[in-house]
Amino acid sequence: MPRPAIKKDLLQQSQENFNRLIGLVDAFPPSAQEAPFPEGTLNRNIRDVLAHLHHWHLLFLDWYEVGMDARKPIMPAPGYTWKTLPELNRAIWNQYQYTPLQEVKLLLHASFQKLRSIIERHSDEELFEKKRYPWTGSTSLGAYLVSATSSHYDWAYKLIRRCKNTSPP
Repeated sequence: MPRPAIKKDLLQQSQENFNRLIGLVDAFPPSAQEAPFPEGTLNRNIRDVLAHLHHWHLLFLDWYEVGMDARKPIMPAPGYTWKTLPELNRAIWNQYQYTPLQEVKLLLHASFQKLRSIIERHSDEELFEKKRYPWTGSTSLGAYLVSATSSHYDWAYKLIRRCKNTSPP
């Protein structure tokens, strides 16, 4: 499916990919949802993957709040650069190690709704015009939202399917 380039498509694709991901997770019995993935991935189970998505929602929400207040957000996070994403992702992983899966699911749903509300309150032009906001640099607000939602959910879906050696439900 092509990357969304208008608000309607971004809303639709983010919701569809989110629903597909949650549907995949919910299709597993509770014990399988908690079971570890095979060795070789940073995210060792479904909780880790969903926590990763939630935390990246939070990062975006912070960038948005700071950026829309005409300030420059620290991206991707204080103490990290785009070149040190593996270290940031490991810190995110560490942060959620004692958070139960059910709590992570609730957090993810709540942060997803916050991103959807941001999409809903912007026009096509506000979302997809490049360089419209100084804080988004040479890209668009919509490009950040695609990365934080539909594209990221697709990555998570594929990772869980691969690690669980399953075809989609």
